[in-house]
Amino acid sequence: MRTFKIFFNTIRSMSFKKIMRLLSLVLPHPLFSLLSFYATIQAFTIAQKRFPKTASTNGIGNAFRHALWCCFIIMYCSKISSPEKAVDFCKKITDLHEELFPNQPLETKMDLHNNKIGMDYFMELLPGIHRQFFEKGFFIDALIKKMEEAKVLKNLDDDFEGYLVYLDEK
Repeated sequence: MRTFKIFFNTIRSMSFKKIMRLLSLVLPHPLFSLLSFYATIQAFTIAQKRFPKTASTNGIGNAFRHALWCCFIIMYCSKISSPEKAVDFCKKITDLHEELFPNQPLETKMDLHNNKIGMDYFMELLPGIHRQFFEKGFFIDALIKKMEEAKVLKNLDDDFEGYLVYLDEK
């Protein structure tokens, strides 16, 4: 129930233009949209349980949450369509999230970078596992391991290709 209250309050806070922008993406893809919403809830819940202090901030838990979110969106959507279409939708919906709910430039760079890490990781696993057999656990453990090598993003020029990034909150 709490999740739906958050969702409802978020929609209520959006301008008409932003709501129309969102609808232009979700209405043509209703199943992808529902699966993405489910993936969002799953990723948020898992990140909150594992990293309660940093999942909703700009810390390492947030990096984990964004990468996991993208893995889950693609995993669920590729069960009903091709992985390529799932990745395309994932990129569009996660980029739109950053557009509709803007952050500071460094925070946006961090979120987009970690989204890409999740998308790339899913595609890296794809050749070895049929898309119908993906499970949440494949991503959780691997992304936690990737967190051991995560880098602190300090400025917009930093380029940490292949690594999760987070902001130092000290």
